[in-house]
Amino acid sequence: MSDKIKLTILGISTSQIQSGAYALILAQVDGPNQIPIVIGAAEAQSIAIKLEEIHPPRPLTHDLFVSFAHGFGIKMQEVFIYKFDDGVFYSEITFSDGDRTIKIDSRTSDAIALAIRTKAPIYTTAEIISKTGFKMESADGKELTATDLSEEQPEPRIENYTIEELKKTLARLIDEEKYEEASEVNKILQQKIKNAQ
Repeated sequence: MSDKIKLTILGISTSQIQSGAYALILAQVDGPNQIPIVIGAAEAQSIAIKLEEIHPPRPLTHDLFVSFAHGFGIKMQEVFIYKFDDGVFYSEITFSDGDRTIKIDSRTSDAIALAIRTKAPIYTTAEIISKTGFKMESADGKELTATDLSEEQPEPRIENYTIEELKKTLARLIDEEKYEEASEVNKILQQKIKNAQ
């Protein structure tokens, strides 16, 4: 459909609105708009470990679902965030087995966690962007797009750690299933490795 607007996952931060929750930030692919979606800790963790390409020792629920679908030849085609009502985003996922195509209602957080694993595109409507979106601007007032923001890398917080220390810390956090902390350590580790090359 021509009225669908493509989104990309920009990142996750702690929610300023709800204690113990997280804000998933989706950004318009070819525009300056961003949408914050409040999600739970489990979904935030699932999305974060895939964003950072951390491999947990056992599959998480979203990994299991994707493996199940692939095993039966079912492809996830897209996520469509079609409605925003009373603070809640409504989404549907389109699946196909080659013969049939079906749409299934889903929580937006689960839909995004699956989309990131299947590389399925994420869409919304202009109405939802106008209702819930905000624009990011640089210090000089220029509107920033998702591409501009993805080029800005945060500075490492534990830059005094060696690569080996970071690897050990990462392994320990994964073993303890502290995936959000592991995600941050992995980000710093990858930057250190890149700088050492």
